[in-house]
Amino acid sequence: MVDSETVLVTDDGLRRMLPTVKIGPYTLPNSLVVAPMAGVTDRPFRQLCRRMGAGLAVSEMVIADPSLWHTRKSRLRLDHKGEPEPRSVQIAGGDPDMLANAARMNAEQGAQIIDINMGCPAKKVCNKAAGSALMKDEALVKDILHAVVQAVDVPVTLKMRTGWDRDNRNAVTIARMAEDAGIQALAVHGRTRADAYRGAAEYDTIAQVKEAVTIPVFANGDITTPQQAQAVLRHTAADGLLVGRGAQGRPWIFREIKHFLETGEVMAPPPLEEVEAILLDHLQALHCFYGDPMGVRIARKHVGWYLQAHDAGKQFRKRFNTLECAKAQSDSIQQYFAALRNGEVFAA
Repeated sequence: MVDSETVLVTDDGLRRMLPTVKIGPYTLPNSLVVAPMAGVTDRPFRQLCRRMGAGLAVSEMVIADPSLWHTRKSRLRLDHKGEPEPRSVQIAGGDPDMLANAARMNAEQGAQIIDINMGCPAKKVCNKAAGSALMKDEALVKDILHAVVQAVDVPVTLKMRTGWDRDNRNAVTIARMAEDAGIQALAVHGRTRADAYRGAAEYDTIAQVKEAVTIPVFANGDITTPQQAQAVLRHTAADGLLVGRGAQGRPWIFREIKHFLETGEVMAPPPLEEVEAILLDHLQALHCFYGDPMGVRIARKHVGWYLQAHDAGKQFRKRFNTLECAKAQSDSIQQYFAALRNGEVFAA
C-alpha cells in the first residue's frame, strides 16, 4: 500500500518527497531499502544503514535447507538483537515445503517480514534451482509463493529479476502471480539472471511491473547516486528503491538520496572526521558480532570499500589486510585518517 498524498511533484516533474509505503501492518519510515546481499547485509551493516537513513534493511539470505540451520553462519544470520522494526529476513531455496518451513522458523525467531529470494544470480544458488533460476519455472514459482504466504501470519515480499535472459523477461507475469498469491511487495532488479551484474540495469521492465500490479514495487540496480535514484523513480514510477552495492563503503548514501529527493539539493559529502567515526564504529560492531578471527577477516572487505575514494593506490589496504587483530585494525584506521587530515600520502 502506498500513500500517494505524501508524494510532492513540482512543476519540473521531479519528486521532492519519498512516498510512504506500508508492507502489511508496517509503515516504513521511508521507502529506501537496503538490498539483501550475501556476506554484506549482516546485523552490524543493517543497523548502520538504518542509522544512516534507510527505511528498511533486508537480511542476508537464509538457506531453506534445515540441515544447514545449525551452522555458525546460519546462527549469525538469524540474530536480530537490537534491530529496529520491522525486521525483514530473506529465505532462499527451490522446494515449496522447505521454504514454507523456513518462513515459519524465521517468523518464530523474530522475522516480521519474510522475503523470498528469486533475484540472486550466483551459480552456487542457481545451480540448486534457487534464486533467479526459479524464474525459469513459473509453475514452481506459483507453488512457492502460495506455500510461503500460507505458512506465516507475517507479510511476505518477493525479490526477483526482470527474467531468465533478455529473450525471456517474465517479471510482469510473475509479478501478477505474486500479487494473486498474497505477496505484499515486490523488488525488481533491472537485469536478467543471464546478465548477472554485467552491463547497465534497464528500468523499462520495472516500469511495466509497476503498471501491472497494485502492491508496492521497489526498483533495484545501479542506484549509486542521489541523481540516479531520482532518475529511476521518475522512469519507473516505483514506490521505493533497493540500494545494494551503492551502499558498500558508503552507508550514508541513504541520507543523501533522501535529502536530494526531498529538497532537490545535493548534500555535502561527509567530512573525513565523520567517515572515520562511522568506519571505526562499523569495525567495532563487526569485531563484537563475529569475534576473532572472523570479525577481523570480514572487516577487511568493508575497509576496502570505505577507502576506495581515498586510497587510490591500495597501498594502505594491502597493509591493512595483513593485520590479524581487532585493536591493530582500529589503531591503523585512526593513524591513516590522521595522516589524511595532515595531507600526508600513505606509503607502504
